[in-house]
Parts: sequence; C-alpha cells; structure tokens
Amino acid sequence: MTSSVETLSPTRVKLTVDVAFDDHKDKIEKAYQSIASQVNIPGFRKGKVPASIIDQRFGRGAVLQEVINEVLPTEYDKAIAEHEVVALAQPAVEVTELNEDKNFVFTAEVDVRPEFDLPQYEGIPVEVKSVETTDEDVDEQLTELRKRFGSLANVERAAQDGDVVEIDVEGLDGDQPVEQFSAMALSYEVGSSGMVEGADEALRGLSAGESASFNFTPPEGEFADKEIKINIEVKGVRERTLPDVDDEFAQLASEFDTVDELREDLVERVGKMKLVEQGMEAREKVIDQMLDSVEIPVPESVVEAQLGEHFQDGHGDDEHRQEVADETSKSIRTQFILDRIADEKELEVGQAELSQWLMSQAPRYGMTPDQFIQALLQGGQLEMAVADVRRGKALEHVLKTAVVTDDNGKEIDLSVLDEAVDGNDEGDDPEAEAVAGDEELEAADEAIDEVEAEENA
Repeated sequence: MTSSVETLSPTRVKLTVDVAFDDHKDKIEKAYQSIASQVNIPGFRKGKVPASIIDQRFGRGAVLQEVINEVLPTEYDKAIAEHEVVALAQPAVEVTELNEDKNFVFTAEVDVRPEFDLPQYEGIPVEVKSVETTDEDVDEQLTELRKRFGSLANVERAAQDGDVVEIDVEGLDGDQPVEQFSAMALSYEVGSSGMVEGADEALRGLSAGESASFNFTPPEGEFADKEIKINIEVKGVRERTLPDVDDEFAQLASEFDTVDELREDLVERVGKMKLVEQGMEAREKVIDQMLDSVEIPVPESVVEAQLGEHFQDGHGDDEHRQEVADETSKSIRTQFILDRIADEKELEVGQAELSQWLMSQAPRYGMTPDQFIQALLQGGQLEMAVADVRRGKALEHVLKTAVVTDDNGKEIDLSVLDEAVDGNDEGDDPEAEAVAGDEELEAADEAIDEVEAEENA
C-alpha cells in the first residue's frame, strides 16, 4: 500500500491510497470461498465452485469488489496512521481506479484536527475571587444537617417556606403531557428553589387539596424556548421540626462529642467547598487564556453535525442556535488543545483511571459500571471515553502548574483539590461507602478485562 495526503483546507484533507491485490491474496481466496458458499451452480456442490467458474458466471469484478469492501477500512486506517492525521468524522470514500489482478486506488476526504502551535500552558497566571468562610456559611451547613435529623408532622394550614409538601405535577406542551416535567407523589420543600422557576411562588399559600398552574419556558433541552404549562396539586402539607443544636445533637449527627467540635469540622468542610469553587473558576480561566492565545479553526461540518443533533426537534430561535454554536465551537477547540498537550506530555490512561471514570459516570445514567461500559461499547464510544479521561489528565497538569492567586493577592494551592473533594463527602458511613466504591471499581475492572479479552480473541 502506498498513500499520499493533500491538504484541502486547514481542517480537511484528501488521502489517496493505492492498494496492490498481491498484498491481499488471502482475502481474494476468502472472497471466492464466500461467493462459492452462497451460489447454486448445476454440476457443482455448494461451496465447491471453482474460481474460474465464478469468474465466468459472475465476473472477476464481483470478487474484487468483495475484497475491496473488506480491505478498504483497514488500508484507510493505515494511511491515517502513516500521515498522523487525526480524523474527526467518517470519511467520504470513492474508489477511483480498479485494475484487475493489479491494484485499486481510493480517495478519502475527511475533516481533521488542524495544525496549530500550542500556547504556553505551564505556569499560566490566573486570578480568582477571594473567599471567606463566615458564620453564616457554617450555620447554613448546620441547618442542612439538622434537616436530615428533623421530624415532619402533617399540618392543616397553607404551605409556607420550609414546609415539605406532597404534590402531583403535570407538565403540558399544548395538550400533550411532558414526562420530564411531570411527577406523582413528589415530596418538595417550599422555598428551596429545587423545582422549575415559578413553582415556589405557586406553592406558597396552598393547602392540601388545592391546585395552581403557571407557565414555564425551559432555557435548554428538548423543550428549550417552548412555553410549558405546569399544573400542581397539593396532596398534603408537613411542617418540619428541627432538633436543638446541643452536644446531644452533635453526637447523633456526627462522630463528634460536642457542638464546638462539630462546628470546627463544618468550618473545615466549608473551606474545602470554597476551594473547589476557586478551582472551578481557575479551570475556566486557564482554558479561556489558552483559547485566547491561539487561533484554531474548527470544521464547520463537525459543528453543524452537533447542532443538528441538538436541534433535531426544531426548537430554538436564531439567537439560541448561535449561542449553542459558540459553545460547541469552544468545546471542540478546548478538546484540540488538551489532546495536543496530552500528546506532548505523552499522557496515557491506565485501567484504574478508566475504571474510576466509569464508576463516577455510570450513576448519572442510572447504570452499573458494567452496564455503562457495555452501552459505550455497543455505541462505539469506549475510545471517546478514554479520550475524555486523557483530556482530564492534560487539564489537571495545566492546573497543577498554574499560578493561581485571589483578588487579594493570596496564592491559592490547587494541589489539594482532590483532597478537598474527598473531604466533602457527606455520607453517613464513610467506611461503608469506601467498600461500595471498591466493589464498583472491581466491577468496572472486570468489565474492561472482558472487553479486552473479546478484542484479543
């Protein structure tokens, strides 16, 4: 096989590949056997038809076409690797030349990752907002903890903030029910802003047996920019009684003996949460700095494909479409940079890292790690998952080398971010959660091992 590449634009190339049939004699023999097993020719047993008879009855071209169909994808992959082309989509392939018993030539036009000079990505200076842990922050966390150990009692009055109501919710697009905005026997705390905009206002003042309706326009998703009617019926109102903040409560709700010890722990937890917020701000700012420092063209067809998927139901106006297009373009450019950094730093994804990613992502889709990896495999997206983990490692490297200060000039150490995230675990039984995590990791490892075994079989 010989190949050449022609640059059609900064984001599209044309590969020309010349494949000699002599290099694939085994495939030619296999093609004859395949055709012989499928045809009935008088005087010959099925599967025993000589090659000369197949050529006579069906033509040599039928055999070669079968060979081309089998060989072409592999030869395309070889050409992509040879010219170090990073393809972004399926190629447009055309067989341009076929010489019987000699060779065939095909071309493949495909969108690719453009060439660009990497910006300086180590030691990026960024400034984030300063944070301070206040008594109000700690009191808020303490209140949330008290709610977990509080009691609820039915009351015969109108609902007010802090009450927990049982409600039936119906969402309507015209006269058609909308499942994602509907629920039965839902428990909800009034005033928590945990439902769609307008729900708290509608619920305040309603008693059991009463109903209210309001309109809501989702800002994104399938029903973005459509007016959805929300009907809410209150089934019951319950008042929450919180436990007193004393040493007895501290012993009930935590591993501490006194309220003072519990508050000290909450101060530390809130501090870690705020550090995570600073880390997320720094993350966005280092990405923006890298993107602002280099011009990276993005294939229009790749953006249009993602827009087509996002707006396949026809929702959204021109302004919303442009907003999504800008976000999509930024996301693709970010991926390009992080992939290049990962290449330059020769970052690899180990099985343990992939398993951890699978374990963290699977619950978002209501799946076990094993089910999730099978879904990725069936959808041909396992390599995309590996690429996502690899980009995460590249961004982690950028953040670790960044010089982060707050707006007061204080340097922020983001190297403790992983520890901060771990410290925010609010589980009742950390030891049990650790065991569960180990079991999920083991399941993910086993799933990956099975995939690798199947691929190597």
